[in-house]
Amino acid sequence: MILALDLPDRESALEMLGKLRGSLEWVKIGLQMYLRYGRDFVNEVAAMGFKIFLDLKLHDIPNTVGSAVKSLEGLPISMLTIHTCGGREMMGYAVKAARETNPELLVLGVTVLTSFNEEGLAETGVALPPAKQVELLAKLAVDSGLKGLVCSPLEIEPLRKILPADIALVTPGIRPAGSSADEQKRIMTPKMAAEAGSSYIVVGRPILKAADPAQAARDIMGELQNA
Repeated sequence: MILALDLPDRESALEMLGKLRGSLEWVKIGLQMYLRYGRDFVNEVAAMGFKIFLDLKLHDIPNTVGSAVKSLEGLPISMLTIHTCGGREMMGYAVKAARETNPELLVLGVTVLTSFNEEGLAETGVALPPAKQVELLAKLAVDSGLKGLVCSPLEIEPLRKILPADIALVTPGIRPAGSSADEQKRIMTPKMAAEAGSSYIVVGRPILKAADPAQAARDIMGELQNA
């Protein structure tokens, strides 16, 4: 399980992480927190003993994305996201840059954001339904050298049928049974995602908004272990 650290400021984030020490291992730092607090914040979270998933969703021309990945050299991150819709060459540049600067870094390709449904995709000119668009981008990503993908949990099972077994699948859109879906359109419970073949689930508000965040994290971990 990966905690999506989607909080408004550094102080509240560090306070939350203090409560969650020992209850989970992974933390996802998104664009908002990284832009506001930068490398120092990433180092601070890592120093607390957490593994870092840096969720920047890079998408630009190939050289710029490759240079951006290189600029993260020395930062204690274990996962990094790029957009697969940037194309084969862009993804190849990102993989090459990671190999040169942080060989252990898992570069993850974002397929279709979980806030998109079929209507939303159509408005951007994509005629395929979300599941088919995910499959198309996933195959392209693997062909381009990526070893992991971010996708809706509803696409886990279809992707497991068409991709190599060693490809990591990271799935946001996870909500424990009975919790709010918020703006997510394509969601699953932790148990359902694990049984479908997810490698990592990403959970945010069900932990962050819980009266007892540590207990909420332990409950989800227990659900995963019983899957």
